[in-house]
Parts: sequence; C-alpha cells; structure tokens
Amino acid sequence: MSELTPAISKNSKILALFAVACTATVALVQLLTEDRIELQSQQQLIQQLNQVIQKDSHDNEMFRDCIIAPTGKDTELLIDVIYRARLNNMPTAAAIKTVAPDGYSGNIELLIALNIDGSVSGVRTLLHKETPGLGDKIELRKSDWITTFAGKKVLDKNDNRWAVKKDGGMFDQFTGATITPRAVVKTVRKTIDYFQANQKVIFNTASNCGVDQ
Repeated sequence: MSELTPAISKNSKILALFAVACTATVALVQLLTEDRIELQSQQQLIQQLNQVIQKDSHDNEMFRDCIIAPTGKDTELLIDVIYRARLNNMPTAAAIKTVAPDGYSGNIELLIALNIDGSVSGVRTLLHKETPGLGDKIELRKSDWITTFAGKKVLDKNDNRWAVKKDGGMFDQFTGATITPRAVVKTVRKTIDYFQANQKVIFNTASNCGVDQ
C-alpha cells in the first residue's frame, strides 16, 4: 500500500495540473473570441437597422442610441429594444424590436421601423418557427411580402385596412397560411399605435442599452 501512495499522489497532481491547463485554455479562447463575437453581432445589428431605416435619414449610430422599451400606454405589446434615428440631433425614425405572440407556431420576432410621421419605414422578420413553404414567406429571402408595409400609415383609430384581405384588409395572406401574416399585420399595427402614443418618451429617454452602457 505504501508503494502505491507516491504513485497515486503523482497521478493526482498530474490530473490537477491538466485540469488547470484546460480551464486556462478555455478562458483564453473565450477571451480571444469574445471581442470578435461582439463585433459580428454589432455588424449584424447595423445591417438589420440599415435595411429598415434609410441611411440618409440619420447621422447617428443607432446601435448605440437605444433604450429598453418603456411600458407606455400599451402593455400588451412585447417590445424589447428601441433604436432611435436622428439627423442633426432631430428625431427622424425608430426601429422597434418586438414580438408577434400569435404566429401559427409561436412567437415571431420582428424589427419594425417607423418614421417620425408614423409611416412605416420597413419591417423585417428576425426569428420565427413558422411552417416551411407556407408561413416562412414572412422572411425576405423567401418572399417580398414583408416589404409591403413600407410607406403605409394608420389613418385613424378606426382604420380597418390593417388586416389581411381575407379579413377585409389590404394585406395579402398566404395560400394555406393565414394565421402567420395575420399575426404580423396585427403586431405592426399595434406597434404603430404604441409609437404614436409614446414618441416623446421614446426620443427623450437617455440611452440605456447601447454597447457602451
């Protein structure tokens, strides 16, 4: 037994050193890749924002000029972050990350950009689980349907055009998939109403979610 003790002790030390080395390696790799991952995420966000808000309508860094969405007057909306666009320090538009909770297969994450006059600057689908070949037409790479929101406004609180054509509205539904576009249209409309009711708070709140926060 006494002959085995030194060997066991030696092996234990080797295993301990190996564990320390592995931990250090993992920590080093994470440190080296952390900045790269953050940069890629930042570049992806900038690309998304530039898709829905025209470049000539702002001169600020929108990915830095953002806020965690205030509750406002519509607590039913699942809003995450709001990115503000400004030109010469004057508000011009906002891109709102929100969720349509009633898609056919669950949540549909959207980026909805609105001009200061309440018109839609652009809409993009960020994430969804809708049926391939049917509901996935809300993706720009599958269909240009999501671009049909651009330029449209809500005329008044009784504007019933904000629905799919099957429900008497102005937006096309998809063959065999009405629930998905209906959910998106509903959320875009509600986001416009929210934006119109809360513009002052949205643009006057100090940035609290940018990369430097």
